[in-house]
Amino acid sequence: MPWFMPGAKYVLSGLASLAIATAGLADEAPCPAWPEPRLSQETQALTEQVQRWERSYRQQGEALVADELYDQAVARLASWRACLGEPHVPQPLLAEPGEIAHPVAQTGLDKRDEAGVRSWSSRRENVWIQPKVDGVAVTLRYVDGRLTQAVSRGDGEYGQDWTERAHILPAVPDRLPIPLDGVLQGELYWRLNEHIQAQSRFPNARNKVAGLMAQQNPTASDLAQVGLFVWGWPDGPASMQERLAGLSEMGFDTALYTHALDDQDDAARWRQRWFRGPLPFATDGVVLKQAERPGVRHWSSSPPEWAVAWKYPPRQALAEVRGVEFRVGRTGRVTPLVWLNPVLLEGRRISRVSLGSLQRWESLDIRPGDQVAVTLAGLTIPQLTEVVWHTQQRSPLAAPSAQRYHLLSCFELTSGCESQLLARLVYLGEQLGMQGIGEGTWQALLEAGVVTRLLDWLNVEPRQLQQAHGIGEVTAAALNEQFQLARGKPFAAWLKALGAPPGSEAVRADWPSLTGYQRKEWQAVPGIGPVRADALVAFFSHPEVQRMAEQLKQAGIEGFN
Repeated sequence: MPWFMPGAKYVLSGLASLAIATAGLADEAPCPAWPEPRLSQETQALTEQVQRWERSYRQQGEALVADELYDQAVARLASWRACLGEPHVPQPLLAEPGEIAHPVAQTGLDKRDEAGVRSWSSRRENVWIQPKVDGVAVTLRYVDGRLTQAVSRGDGEYGQDWTERAHILPAVPDRLPIPLDGVLQGELYWRLNEHIQAQSRFPNARNKVAGLMAQQNPTASDLAQVGLFVWGWPDGPASMQERLAGLSEMGFDTALYTHALDDQDDAARWRQRWFRGPLPFATDGVVLKQAERPGVRHWSSSPPEWAVAWKYPPRQALAEVRGVEFRVGRTGRVTPLVWLNPVLLEGRRISRVSLGSLQRWESLDIRPGDQVAVTLAGLTIPQLTEVVWHTQQRSPLAAPSAQRYHLLSCFELTSGCESQLLARLVYLGEQLGMQGIGEGTWQALLEAGVVTRLLDWLNVEPRQLQQAHGIGEVTAAALNEQFQLARGKPFAAWLKALGAPPGSEAVRADWPSLTGYQRKEWQAVPGIGPVRADALVAFFSHPEVQRMAEQLKQAGIEGFN
């Protein structure tokens, strides 16, 4: 049995062990590029944040941050302390008000990756494996088979007295079928039906249990949702087989989820089976332990040598913000892009993520140096899920005004219009079917001053194109050919290329006719309401749009004469 708390994540003394998993971190400098006073300030702030998480978990059983983010934060804190030359000195664990001592300490656990698990198991015999149940840990004391005490995990040495609540939990037996005098350790979990961990990204099963244990008057139906998985019998028989047999005799299903390993590959097989197969509880990895362990008098809350955890791949990575870029799209929408120190997540290297809207950036107040949580939506699209903590020194950022940019702004390269004009050019090239001309090409033409308006390319000579970086004689000729082919595109394609609002294509008319349409006439077109009608009138009457229409008329483009 795993003689530790599966999910004993909030114990600051764990910083003493650098075996904490750092999965998710990649390409990160050994020490932040901050002056020492700032590094000291940020380290102190992170220390206080970790302590707040730990107090919440110890006192209320509530996890304020995902396990994987906590693990990465603790690893980062250990790294920063090492940069400062301040090795962590574990503080003595003392009881807080309302806490009582565990009859047997609930130990912490070192976390290993696959190579670490192989190394650990290669030096041991009689190794067993269990799923790492994601719940809240509890110690149960029985005298003559009767439940006399229940203690929450707390810090492993001291925890909350849960005896009264345990007596009304159907899953916790008040009386065992055998006259046991001893201690059991286990996990209170939220019952799930055919739960497949690989398909459930962020279950809140643990917090449901923690919340229930803190409620004044929980309902009978909620109490029945709590299950008990006993993973420890500290003062039980020395033999694993005898311990499992004894727990089965008491009515616990521990033996169903505890298996001896035949070889090193067997651990990976069980891990995948429990990750992708149905279980009645949430899990966050597996636990390996040797059958032999020292007597309970030698136990402490520190991670033991005889058990390790092999967690599932992190579904969130803790990333440091390098900078924030505000891009203005073709229609004037401002999209903040958050640039990150690269992290690895599910095999992908992630260095930037879109926030989607300016309003979201304002609500999150993200600045360089902030630590954020990143995940993958649908295993492909990076998403920023939360700010884990803010840096103490806030860098000033000047975000563009959302009111400045709209559907009719930035047809010309003026200050602040670089991003929107570039987006307009890329969209134009796509609508006119220009082959081999993408964002990089348009960017080079803008930077060289060859193109400064949306339609400047109509009259550009090949020799002018060669002024742009990376464009030689052959490439210039190919670009010119695409520009000439674009002239022959149909009128409907040109309307889209110029950015006409949807609905204009529903009217079969030339440019002069469309410019004469008023609000009432546009609303008479099926599918066009008042808002769209106003947008169409504004587009066709805009001076810059009319100037471009005249330019296209002079160029002989179909539909503009």
